[in-house]
Amino acid sequence: YMVTLNNQKRLLSERYQENLLYFHNGCQFTVTQELINFVRLLIDNHQDDQAVLTDDNGIPTIIEDVDNFYNQIIDVYFSASNAYHTEYIKLKNQRSVEKLVEYEKN
Repeated sequence: YMVTLNNQKRLLSERYQENLLYFHNGCQFTVTQELINFVRLLIDNHQDDQAVLTDDNGIPTIIEDVDNFYNQIIDVYFSASNAYHTEYIKLKNQRSVEKLVEYEKN
């Protein structure tokens, strides 16, 4: 049971990490609390016309509309986090290997 449960948790975590990816101007950003806070700092300091951010691959890109970028990454973060939480609760409630295997098929 524990091996199957841990495997399911790992797969769920991997799916969550994939759902945190946001693509903008051909660049990939992993939406983290750090990225969200940094972009919010830019907005709060009136640096929201244009900003240069470095993506996950070390490629700098110009963000033309920082407010819009912020709104998009907030949506990605909360959508991914809410889905992760919902699926985790479902997984946690599976009390047998058979139910865990059935969960995997869904």
